[in-house]
Amino acid sequence: MKHVYEQGTNGKTLIMLHGTGGDEYDLVPLAKHIDPHANILSIRGNVQEYGMPRFFKRLAMGVFDQDSLIEETYNLHDFIEESAINYSFDRDQTIVIGYSNGANIAASLLLHFDHVFHRAILFRVMIPVRKDEHNNLHGVKILMLSGQHDQTVPQGEPELLKAFFEHRHADVELKWVDHGHQLTKEELEYAKVWYQQNA
Repeated sequence: MKHVYEQGTNGKTLIMLHGTGGDEYDLVPLAKHIDPHANILSIRGNVQEYGMPRFFKRLAMGVFDQDSLIEETYNLHDFIEESAINYSFDRDQTIVIGYSNGANIAASLLLHFDHVFHRAILFRVMIPVRKDEHNNLHGVKILMLSGQHDQTVPQGEPELLKAFFEHRHADVELKWVDHGHQLTKEELEYAKVWYQQNA
């Protein structure tokens, strides 16, 4: 997968997953804002939608192609595992930060695999899959940042996804911001403080 990797100094690795139309460079400034001393692995989605990179296909706005989602979830998991070997970073010190489409596939990884990330910061996330299996996220801390006026994320989904994570024993905070789907400076600062207190 296309990506950029920057070596840090503190042993932590931020895995950055962009939104629709972004690329591997989009969230690098955010990573450096959150933790300027961490490794950065920023990844471009495998799928194209009208020339815009995404992490999986969708059938319509808010309607995910489940076959593509599952396939790309496993592809991304394998790529992160391979990257940990290639770049020699600690899989137990990985923090995923995803926005929109990137947050959705990060959530899919969390719902499919045990302890795939140490921590997660998910901006404008939706429910990717409604899995019956209950993998173990004990010890994993997740921050979800959702917009009260977000027209992209269906009403009630953040609360339900929080419950899905908690059922798997994750420690989850759902933070609401008085905004839509775009990110705000205030919530980026909130995410940085949360990271400093929990990473």
